[in-house]
Amino acid sequence: MEANFKSGFVTLIGRPNVGKSTLMNYLIGQKIAITSKKPQTTRNRIQTVLTTEAGQIVFVDTPGIHKAKNKLGEYMVNVAERTLNEVDVVLWLVEPTTFIGVGEKHIADQLRRTKTPVILIINKVDMVKKEEILPVIEAYRHICDFAEIVPVSARNGDNTEELVKTIFQYLPYGPQFYDEDTVTDQPERQIVAELIREKALHCLNEEIPHGIAVCIDRMKARKNIMDIDATIICERDSHKGIIIGKQGAMLKKIGSRARYEIEQLLDCKVNLQLWVKVKKDWRDSEFLMKNFGYREEEE
Repeated sequence: MEANFKSGFVTLIGRPNVGKSTLMNYLIGQKIAITSKKPQTTRNRIQTVLTTEAGQIVFVDTPGIHKAKNKLGEYMVNVAERTLNEVDVVLWLVEPTTFIGVGEKHIADQLRRTKTPVILIINKVDMVKKEEILPVIEAYRHICDFAEIVPVSARNGDNTEELVKTIFQYLPYGPQFYDEDTVTDQPERQIVAELIREKALHCLNEEIPHGIAVCIDRMKARKNIMDIDATIICERDSHKGIIIGKQGAMLKKIGSRARYEIEQLLDCKVNLQLWVKVKKDWRDSEFLMKNFGYREEEE
């Protein structure tokens, strides 16, 4: 390993829907984290890896920091807040507006208590005029002691190369944690479950709350085909009917869209079978949360 090789852990935080998963997927170059307009869509910490000649960045994607309303919400918030002091760099993503709301002030309060370098990322700059960006920088620069402020567009990649260079400035010299071809520490079953859940959230839109989970019941390869049986978990009997749809139309739509991306991920044909089950108030049950993949990391 060369002496000038840098490596470290970087976390992305921000209010729900600011583009954390979109940014991570763009930087890595492939679909790893699900994207949705609904909050609480990122399940566990997802470590994704970007390796360049300069070094290796291990991104830790965490749920958006928000007010907890149930045990799932409390878990998401605890994971996000604990991560701040466990990484080498914190990336705080915000939208390009001069209005700083209660949620942003809550995050700023936490960041002022950490000694970790914080890089403010003003995302979605492709949605505003260039002359509108400077006032946003001016509005934020006084609420926290930022190491850097970098405007980007996670959607089309504007200024993301500069962001990567900036991150490396604050990483320590160290070992390579993963092989060059590693992009994520997540097992295939978990990524497949997340892809199905993403398509369910997109297809259902505002029809049901976001409290759904996906369990992979079976995943078995035969020749050039992967057989996958999965169950979508919801909280209400009424939600089950909506997910299945008239004559199963909605469930078929979810399965069709998920199958396409899973085939791209696994590079093979996929035979996907979906079912729907009701587990009432599962987000308020620690046992069910762990059963559906929301796990505290083991010490």
